[in-house]
Amino acid sequence: MFTGIVECVGRIASLETREGLTAVRVHAPEVTDGVKLGDSIAVNGACLTVTDFDESHVAFEAVQETLTRTSLGRLAVGGAVNLERAMRADGRLDGHIVQGHVDETGRVRELRRNVDDVRLDIEAPPAFAELLVEKGSVAIDGVSLTVVGVGAGGFDVALIPHTLDVTTLGALETGDPVNLEADVLGKYVKRYLERVLPGGGAGR
Repeated sequence: MFTGIVECVGRIASLETREGLTAVRVHAPEVTDGVKLGDSIAVNGACLTVTDFDESHVAFEAVQETLTRTSLGRLAVGGAVNLERAMRADGRLDGHIVQGHVDETGRVRELRRNVDDVRLDIEAPPAFAELLVEKGSVAIDGVSLTVVGVGAGGFDVALIPHTLDVTTLGALETGDPVNLEADVLGKYVKRYLERVLPGGGAGR
């Protein structure tokens, strides 16, 4: 489990495709302290397993399913990624519960800047937008954010200067793909209502 509070921005050091998977090596000395083989780290919001590491790098293997269902298949050497180690049992939940299971990939419609008022507008499938509520939580590329507005075609969030400084979101451009994960509590509520209400709770 993760919180959506990014620990650092890493850089893709190498990518190697072999036998239906891609080996990803990331330069990220900030997250190597205490890391072990088999640990989980969220890479742009996708939970990956550590397969190798040294003092400055962590390595993962992403299978084809992960590459297809997330934006990780578009990674390039030198590219930046948000990184977060799995939450400790005695840690503080500063963001919201993030599983690292990407629900959909969306696209940036616009990144609007008005001095310190920065809004990120995301195009998302209607089925994903249905899981969101205003003032609720959403993870974009692994970053825990609060939904400002939501419609059938997508949603927008506000970005504070600190988020722009410590994540990759400030560098996004129109058309860029992003990994999206809805609040797990909302997903369970929707699933429950679909089971117990006639018509799956549509329009209620």
